[in-house]
Amino acid sequence: MRDGHEVTMTASSRSSAFYQRFLQKAETADATGGIYVVTDNLSSHHSVSTRTWLKDHPRIRHVFIPVGACWLNLQEGWWRIFRKSALAGQSFAGPPEIEQATRLATSRLNTRV
Repeated sequence: MRDGHEVTMTASSRSSAFYQRFLQKAETADATGGIYVVTDNLSSHHSVSTRTWLKDHPRIRHVFIPVGACWLNLQEGWWRIFRKSALAGQSFAGPPEIEQATRLATSRLNTRV
């Protein structure tokens, strides 16, 4: 969330096309300035189609975490805690329920001292 802009998507796929739709949504939500995306080396993040798409969207810059350096990825620790609090042992009927559970868990995690 930046300057009141929040980008939320529930991933139905890990494909390049879906990732590009996510990036487009982020770009639309923040119409000015640079956008830096810190990401892992998932193939959809650096595929030929994604690299081609990024050439047409120069405000978006990728920062890749080095291969084999998962300990540098602070998101992994947060994701483990988040998964346990929001998703573990639950079943969801669809993306709206997943989004509701993730918003609730994020709110709870952000209010802890």
